[in-house]
Amino acid sequence: MVIFRRRVQSAVRVIISSGTENPGLRMRELQVWKFGGTSLGNGELIRNAAKLVAEALRTRDLVVVCSAMGHTTDRLMAVADAASRGDAQKAIETVRELREEHLKACREAVDDVDVRREVESFVTARTEELEKVATSASLLREVTERTRDLIASFGERLSTKIFWGALRSMGVDAVYLEGGEAGIVTDDAFGNANPLMPLTAQLLRERLGKLLSDGKVPVVTGYIAANRDGVTTTLGRGGSDYTATLIAYSLDAKEVWLWTDVDGMMSADPRVVRTAKVLRRISYEEAVEMAYFGAKGLQIRTILPAKDKGIPIRIKNTFNPGAEGTVICDSTDKEMGVTKAVLFTRNVSMLTVKGDVLKGGALSARVLAVLEQLKVVPLMISQSVSSASISVVLPRPMTDIVVRGLEREVIGELGGGELEVERDVAAIAVIGEGMKGTPGVASRVFTAVAEKGINVRMIAQGSSELNISFVVKERDADEAVRAVHEAFIG
Repeated sequence: MVIFRRRVQSAVRVIISSGTENPGLRMRELQVWKFGGTSLGNGELIRNAAKLVAEALRTRDLVVVCSAMGHTTDRLMAVADAASRGDAQKAIETVRELREEHLKACREAVDDVDVRREVESFVTARTEELEKVATSASLLREVTERTRDLIASFGERLSTKIFWGALRSMGVDAVYLEGGEAGIVTDDAFGNANPLMPLTAQLLRERLGKLLSDGKVPVVTGYIAANRDGVTTTLGRGGSDYTATLIAYSLDAKEVWLWTDVDGMMSADPRVVRTAKVLRRISYEEAVEMAYFGAKGLQIRTILPAKDKGIPIRIKNTFNPGAEGTVICDSTDKEMGVTKAVLFTRNVSMLTVKGDVLKGGALSARVLAVLEQLKVVPLMISQSVSSASISVVLPRPMTDIVVRGLEREVIGELGGGELEVERDVAAIAVIGEGMKGTPGVASRVFTAVAEKGINVRMIAQGSSELNISFVVKERDADEAVRAVHEAFIG
């Protein structure tokens, strides 16, 4: 391995914390790079990712954000679950397995003996701390959301410290920071906390800006933040990506690079559509629509900070870094045609409520009120012209609780009506900015599906004209996706 030692010259330092640039200094491009769990699955992969950073530092400045290694977060949740059952033995066994895996990764990733010793000491201390948390929770047989966040946070702490060690071994002047230390301050919604802006932006500018102006490389835990009292919180699913775009927003970075295990976002699931293509460029709006339908590794909250500042997000493949990837920005690739992607999700149910037509005016309001009360966000909504029936598509795990709510608050209140529940369905979305103002798109979509003998159970289209969504039986989902993809994308 070629060891790269970063020589920081004052002429290329970024002056961010003051918000001004010294006329005698040249501003370097600043990017935020986030590495996902598949990119950091073991010590060798961490070393390879660190080499990408070290090489890139020759031409730009970076803030690095790290996810937990591999499936560490899932295993930490298993620790929390075991503790909640009072199974201290199982919880501690899992923690010790994680300790050994991270110590092995440290030995593989960190060459410098002194740095490795420091990282190993950190891993040991943190996992001993985690054992104490798990033991205490097991005695109480209770794991609160606050405690669950604390347990979940150890994955990013361990992987990021190892990544820091790998960079230090390569001569990079890296600084390890947890999300709260970096400046991400949130509310108390443990498990899915919301950053307090503009306080977070101010603190990130001050703290990370100072490090960057001193020629250092901040290496920040993804996913983790802290509330005003310094208590650990987490940012929910996709939280590490969100960390990256929050930092980019606050520092006015040039780009965000999300390193993962694919060449970019695809026009369809390649496991279903063999001819699926990598999307070279999509708009923020298209990305939001795709995120709603579960596009791999993409969350809506991740996109919004970048969209607000017009900062491009680039999806890159750690295992094929030469690939161009997908750029999410304020324009789209018109060469791709009318539509960009055909996505689907299976894990949904469709609920249809039918009421007395004379009382129909209140029906939709009642149904939506129940969803709001239960904090369930529907994927799709469709209402009949008479307002006497309304259909909603929602995550399948929420079906039973919503059914009980509708039976109580709607059917019971109306003194009649009917509730139909279909659990064996899939929702399909056809997405693309090219659909705006283009006649005949819906006709082509449903003709392609009809030619395969597939019955459409529900249709919805947003006012943005970026998305035509429909529901089919789950058994027909793959065939419907292939038919529409072939009709529009090939």
